[in-house]
Amino acid sequence: MLVSERMKHPVLTITKDVPVQDALARMQKDKVRRYPVVDSKGKLVGIVTDSDLMNASPSDATTLSVWEINFLLSKITVERVMSQKVVTVTEDTTIEEAARIMADSRIGGLPVLREGRLVGIITETDLFHIFLEMLGARTPGVRVTVEVDDVPGKMNDLTGAIHKLGGNINGMGAIQGESSDRRAVTLKVAGVGLQELKDALAPLVNKIVDIREEKGSL
Repeated sequence: MLVSERMKHPVLTITKDVPVQDALARMQKDKVRRYPVVDSKGKLVGIVTDSDLMNASPSDATTLSVWEINFLLSKITVERVMSQKVVTVTEDTTIEEAARIMADSRIGGLPVLREGRLVGIITETDLFHIFLEMLGARTPGVRVTVEVDDVPGKMNDLTGAIHKLGGNINGMGAIQGESSDRRAVTLKVAGVGLQELKDALAPLVNKIVDIREEKGSL
């Protein structure tokens, strides 16, 4: 899956000359947490988040009256609080690479560029939705997590056993197990009873970590 498949577009942007109070009000109205900042030609020049805007304040504010503080705040623009070093990706960046960049950079969103032009944005919320889909969180069925040896053929063994039962795998994910030579595999299976699935998988795995019925949700 590529960023182009899940990015938001067209992008809601803001210019650097907008007062922070206006920017925050607009952000709350648009129900977003960040804006790419563009110049008059639409070129990306920064990014501003809700925390940047909310933390904006005039220096020595504690010595000023409420009216003076509000006046000074009205003079502070997005340019003063935005981040100018913007981490970006392109449309053909993979979703997992975008997630790694966000995690390593400790940021919640990435503007997407095409030949230097802003064409979209991918955020942590988009990644959460993908995570829900990958594990079949919204679909009913039996959710099972098993630990297996990290060797070729193990996934085939699991999916083959489920196929023989007539089950349908609606979600799947795998992470490192308790040790580096094991994997913890989570499957969401429809069309098979809990005990039936448990009995079929038990001989194929090191252990069944968790198994439960889930109704799913919209």
